[in-house]
Amino acid sequence: MTVRELCLRGREAIPALQSASGKQRNDALLAMAKLLMRDAELILEANKKDLSGAAENGVPAQMIDRLTLTESRLGAIASALEEVAALPDPLGLGEEWVRPNGLSIRRVTVPIGLIAMIYEARPNVTADAAALAVKSGNCVVLRGGKEAFFTNCAMVNSLREAMVSVGLPADCISMPEDPSRETATQLMQLRGVVDLLIPRGGKSLIRSVVDNASVPVIETGAGNCHVYVDASADVNMALSVVDNAKRQRPSVCNAAEGLVVHREIADTFLPLLRERLVDVEFRGCEETCKILPDCIPATEEDFYTEYNDLILHIKVVGGVEEAISFINAHNTGHSEAIMTESITNANRFTAGIDAAAVYVNASTRFTDGGEFGFGAEIGISTQKMHARGPMGLSALTTVKYVAWGNGQIRG
Repeated sequence: MTVRELCLRGREAIPALQSASGKQRNDALLAMAKLLMRDAELILEANKKDLSGAAENGVPAQMIDRLTLTESRLGAIASALEEVAALPDPLGLGEEWVRPNGLSIRRVTVPIGLIAMIYEARPNVTADAAALAVKSGNCVVLRGGKEAFFTNCAMVNSLREAMVSVGLPADCISMPEDPSRETATQLMQLRGVVDLLIPRGGKSLIRSVVDNASVPVIETGAGNCHVYVDASADVNMALSVVDNAKRQRPSVCNAAEGLVVHREIADTFLPLLRERLVDVEFRGCEETCKILPDCIPATEEDFYTEYNDLILHIKVVGGVEEAISFINAHNTGHSEAIMTESITNANRFTAGIDAAAVYVNASTRFTDGGEFGFGAEIGISTQKMHARGPMGLSALTTVKYVAWGNGQIRG
């Protein structure tokens, strides 16, 4: 079956899903969670096959981490689906007002239609995207990376069976049989068939989709995130937060890639951080290298790089304004943090930083749909149109205006 035929079948399934009750859509999500755990052995065996192929093909360690499923991780995926099912229905919400001529106008949330996803080796995205799409009344086409092909096939089989088990079409959720680059290119060009395309992955994948797609795209993902340690920061708190932001899971997009340090605290803070982050490679500016003899001199390219690895670039600055300027010049609009005891500096930082999420005295690792209370996420939008930040259910809806009258005509 061609990608176009697959998407057309998804469009044919839209009326059945959009006419389903909120309970039926929730039942579908609960069935998805149940069948994923029922089929855990098959899914984990498929994942082992993908991991073996990835190892043979020299896939980087950070990608292997993203690809790996365990019984515990699969259980967490199933739990996330149950959490989404428990969330309020995002459809049919809105406000109503009456014009002086008696015309009653209601703004109501409705599904987008057919959503396509292009993403890399992240099996959890397969389940999260399917759940969020179905809950919000959207059909979805999932084109995962070739590294996770067997895992995704096994998961999608379970998800499609779950749809049928509650009386909804299996084609509400589908996946191309071919994970080649050509299928991704075809999805990008199906204007009029695909209503929205969401890429999720590395910088090159997202740039390719944004540059080449003729269908509407929401730009997501790339995360050159920073933590700025202000002169007034609590040093122990800052050490803990930087440690978590960099090392807790370095392969993900909300991990910190850059550290910006106030000059007044750099001589004290950086040696303490070096002692704590013994397994992290530091690449720093000239001032950083004077403080830390083992620091590698950073290139200008380093300051723009999302490493997804145990590498941290470091810049020493003279204050909050210089920190804001440096971060805005180099970041990807994802997540930024300030460590400070100054309310004035915190407010200046949150107002001045151009990013989807800004933190005061907390780790960038919280930029996540589950951590924000959305149950799951379909991606983290770094654009400024329609949706920004972790994209939960509301981001997968649009609006319709419904007007009631009694014969009004416009003069």
